[in-house]
Amino acid sequence: MSAAADTPARPPARTRILDAAHELMLGVGMARTTTKEIARAADCSEAALYKHFTGKEDLFVAVLAERLPRLGPLMAELAREPGVGSVEDNLTGIVRTAALFYEQSFPIAASLYAETHLKRRHESALREVGAGPHLPIDGLAAYLLAEQRGGRVRADADPYTAAALLMGACCQRAFAYDATESGASPQSLDTFARTAARTVLTGLAPTPG
Repeated sequence: MSAAADTPARPPARTRILDAAHELMLGVGMARTTTKEIARAADCSEAALYKHFTGKEDLFVAVLAERLPRLGPLMAELAREPGVGSVEDNLTGIVRTAALFYEQSFPIAASLYAETHLKRRHESALREVGAGPHLPIDGLAAYLLAEQRGGRVRADADPYTAAALLMGACCQRAFAYDATESGASPQSLDTFARTAARTVLTGLAPTPG
């Protein structure tokens, strides 16, 4: 067999660019990562990068969608088909995925909050592509509303507030314990997901009778 046949095929340029962007953004944050550095790490030109992405914000959205736990599709699927599985199990799955998503995305986006003008520019770019940190809350609220219409969530419950509480807890878990000696949450991810879902569901479940 020839040496060429033993050499693994090189990943496509878009894949290399996304991998490089993910690694750099995790390492130094989005604000300090440049398209020039991403292109160099991906072994391509900046011109090649711009053939696949409109800019750094577009890359950021792609990294969130393709390199981090996929939260949006999970909630969209549940909202389209309410009544499948138990609400507690569904919420537990959402919370687990969301906690992982925030844990991995927080180091990438945190640097933006150090400079107001960068944060505003980033938010403007996200609006242009229909993305933003509000979408997980809206997606979970849509799922809970669908379950409410099907009678599996109390009629007087507020789906948006419940969604904000759960997503807020997931986001908080991503950085709340960094300053502690262990640097770890007192609960495992699975325990956190189950108990957070169950706690909020206590206020959502219909009253028997």
